[in-house]
Amino acid sequence: MQQIKQTADYTIFKKKSGRYAVKAKNKQWVHAAEKTQILLAEALITQARPKPAPEPAAEGEAAAS
Repeated sequence: MQQIKQTADYTIFKKKSGRYAVKAKNKQWVHAAEKTQILLAEALITQARPKPAPEPAAEGEAAAS
């Protein structure tokens, strides 16, 4: 793993697979929502946007045809 950034609270690593790992200052790995918030704050990842729901009018027109 390659060390990307080190702060007073955590260290960010990049794995060979391209994914990120975060280790807290107490030598424990950070997981889930906390890890996501750290990576978003450092601009290393972007948050996925939900897909827009299909419009109900378009479905009604297709059924009428």
